[in-house]
Amino acid sequence: MEAEMKKKIEETVRKILEHSDMSETTEYQIRKQASEKMGLDLSQSQYKAFVRTVVNSFLEEQEEKSKQEQEQEVEQEEQEAKNVDEEYDDEGNLIICKLSDKRRVTIQDFRGKTLVSIREYYKKDDKELPSAKGIALTEEQWSALKNNVPAIEEAIRMMESRIM
Repeated sequence: MEAEMKKKIEETVRKILEHSDMSETTEYQIRKQASEKMGLDLSQSQYKAFVRTVVNSFLEEQEEKSKQEQEQEVEQEEQEAKNVDEEYDDEGNLIICKLSDKRRVTIQDFRGKTLVSIREYYKKDDKELPSAKGIALTEEQWSALKNNVPAIEEAIRMMESRIM
């Protein structure tokens, strides 16, 4: 089969596929419509096999496109959920959690370093501002604390058992 003929068949079949409901249309129906449009009997084995490859290629492309769209939707939903959940203090620091009315854990950038800040806040002029009471941990310090949480919890349990 000539390259020019292949190109014409592929263009015709793809145009038909683009306007077809693929959940109800069969390869035979596509081939029949293309035969009518082109005035060429595409039921011959060489044409039939080529039409099948064009249809399969089109379906694979549509499936890949659908997967990409779904992934983009999921990413967008995750980003929207993340944006909704994020809360910032009056200084622009990300609030991770509020430990009490006056205490909270925030993530802040200080001189190019990311810090985990556990701090008391006070109100001034309708703004909640961080006080000097608290601690700001570097990433390394936070990691060390986090890794030792089980030992701290065990020590708390032992202290509580001595009291009771």
